Amino acid sequence: MRKVAAVSLFAFLVTSALAANYQITKKIPIPGQGSWDYLSVDVEARRLYVSHSTQVEVLDLDSGAIVGSIPKTPGVHGIAIAPELGRGFVSNGQASTVTIFDLKTLKPIADVPTGQKPDAIIYDPDSSRVFAFNGGSNSATAIDAATGKVAGTIDLGGGPEFAAADGRGFVFDNLEDEGLVVKINSRDLKVEQRWPTAPCKAPSSMAIDRTNRRLFLGCRSKVMAVMNADTGQVITTVPIGDHVDASAYDEETKLIFNSNGEGTVTVIRQDSPDTYSVVETVKTLPKAKTMALDPKTHQLFLSAAENGQFEVLVLGK
Repeated sequence: MRKVAAVSLFAFLVTSALAANYQITKKIPIPGQGSWDYLSVDVEARRLYVSHSTQVEVLDLDSGAIVGSIPKTPGVHGIAIAPELGRGFVSNGQASTVTIFDLKTLKPIADVPTGQKPDAIIYDPDSSRVFAFNGGSNSATAIDAATGKVAGTIDLGGGPEFAAADGRGFVFDNLEDEGLVVKINSRDLKVEQRWPTAPCKAPSSMAIDRTNRRLFLGCRSKVMAVMNADTGQVITTVPIGDHVDASAYDEETKLIFNSNGEGTVTVIRQDSPDTYSVVETVKTLPKAKTMALDPKTHQLFLSAAENGQFEVLVLGK
């Protein structure tokens, strides 16, 4: 009994240490003006990709130094990384294209036509396809990551927001206006399921726990919904801040982060696959609602503007 108690106490102390006291540890100024959207982390190459109006800023993930940029990406929204192919993909909302670029040189390889106003973009390693979600045409464009050719277009039946891939042949996407999650077969390019997210309203962001088959949906109704990725059942909801726009799951610490436009990040602990609790609410800056997680250092990166200066906020301990 003593050994069990000691192990339990150690596990509790480790979890508590990992869970607490996130704060802004650094602010990285980015030259120039303009809007921003998603950020993306390349863990292996130690790079951070930051959308910035008409180009992508590329930063060294550890030092914060700007190491390059990807120009001519008008209305850039998101960046997807395919490390095994040495390629990256940028969704250009104004041009209705995806720019393919070389991960080492950052040089553009090709521009691929999509549906209208592509926004969220992800890479699915199981099918080796990139999925660009088109907000202007309620569709998703699937692109073969190796060849750059369009594999097909999927009618979603609603306005797509963020997405996640489970690594088993399925891609999930929020339909914010419909209050639904769609389950897409990434090989057949068909919507197989349409799941209501109620009591979550206006699902905007998404993260995934691939091991426990759980989707984490950031909802504009100020909750995070936990959904079973196999059945579509909404297991529980947890309160978060206002105007969420990004969610991230740290597999090692079992923490889920929701970045909110009100200027906060809600940190939630996964106590079990079906049980969750709010750990803390971290103050950031107003409109700092897009976010990326570095699973190696457990740091968070958020885009923001302060006194007219565009910058990346680094959250850590």
